[in-house]
Amino acid sequence: MKKTTEQKYTHNYRDDYPRWQSWMKDSYKILIPDMLPWHFAIIERLLKLEGYDIEVLKNDSRAVIDEGLKHVHNDTCYPCLCTVGQYIDALKSGKYDVNRTAVMMSQSGGGCRASNYIPLIRKALKAEFPQVPVLSLNFSGLEKDSSFPIGAKLLLKLAFAVFYGDAIMWCYNQVKPYEAGRGTADKVRGELMDYVMTKYEKGGYARYKKVIRHIVDCFAAVPRTDAKKIKVGIVGEIYVKYSALGNNHLEEFLLSEDCEPVVPVLMDYVLYCVVNNINDGDLYGKKGIFYSVNKLLYKILHRMQKNIIKIFKKSPFEPIHDFEHLRACADKVLNQGVKMGEGWLIPAEMAALAETGTENIVCAQPFGCLPNHIAGKGAIRTLKNLYKNENIVAVDYDPSATRVNQENRIKLMLATAREHISAEA
Repeated sequence: MKKTTEQKYTHNYRDDYPRWQSWMKDSYKILIPDMLPWHFAIIERLLKLEGYDIEVLKNDSRAVIDEGLKHVHNDTCYPCLCTVGQYIDALKSGKYDVNRTAVMMSQSGGGCRASNYIPLIRKALKAEFPQVPVLSLNFSGLEKDSSFPIGAKLLLKLAFAVFYGDAIMWCYNQVKPYEAGRGTADKVRGELMDYVMTKYEKGGYARYKKVIRHIVDCFAAVPRTDAKKIKVGIVGEIYVKYSALGNNHLEEFLLSEDCEPVVPVLMDYVLYCVVNNINDGDLYGKKGIFYSVNKLLYKILHRMQKNIIKIFKKSPFEPIHDFEHLRACADKVLNQGVKMGEGWLIPAEMAALAETGTENIVCAQPFGCLPNHIAGKGAIRTLKNLYKNENIVAVDYDPSATRVNQENRIKLMLATAREHISAEA
């Protein structure tokens, strides 16, 4: 009997692992880790409109960490352990047909272990689910035979999704701690997620000024109290900065402590990656077509960011940081050639937060992330010399650290913040 294309595929794994192929789009479910809750909520629905059966994983029990420890070397970085654990735990749950399921992970292409996640995930899956393909979402030319296909139009849609996710997150965090009616901020957030998706479904998603203005107006209409709250910034490695699994629900904890969490927007990280490519050209003479494309991309995205800042300045909300201001803040602490991991972006965000009234900061440090410890924890003394009231606590997130110890360290930081407020009063 003649074998079908699919049968040939399943018996012809090169290098002992399966590759994603175009025909899988119609029959496979793709699982992605809950790395960016605000943004992936939009991107998940956006990719479904493109015909992909995408699901963002929400499993975050201790079993996830245990599975990660079992399948990943215990010296690898904590974010990798969390994502692998989510995949394995989900595939073991019985909810998915493992013969029709793939997993996807993003790769920045930077000089840290994140660029090696795909081989690590493949090795972990090979132990129990060798038939599950791994896709790479990257813009750096990595994993060419297993990259998620992204054309120019989809790339543009994803860029807008980042801006919209940022706007909703930024406004929500300035409203939630002060809402007069319990749950009103959450209700508005849900409505705005639906509103953004209607723009993708019916057209008009590219009219970003109108969309951002609507987001700002909806949150501004939420009744708020005039209570005084301690503002706490969250910076650090990208996964533990945003992922509730990675940071043990840090934002929820800060809200329970009567604080206002201030989380820098994701577009800053996108622009950071683009600028690093430009800096490579300026520092090392790598000026070709790739350099020119990145300069053009940065010009477009930064202009859009400045237009969004203008909208925020006309609202009751603190505007997001201008990325050029972040670069100037970085220059006070680190050279912009320090780009491993989150590199100069971490001290830049801490400095910008201090200059805009957020002097209390949690610097999230994942186990195994050497660049983050150097650029984050290593810059704290310099930042405290620059900003005398800056109150920074570096919190380590790893499989052996207990949530109680992490929260106690943050509570000590908050106690110092309250002392500062009392002294000023």
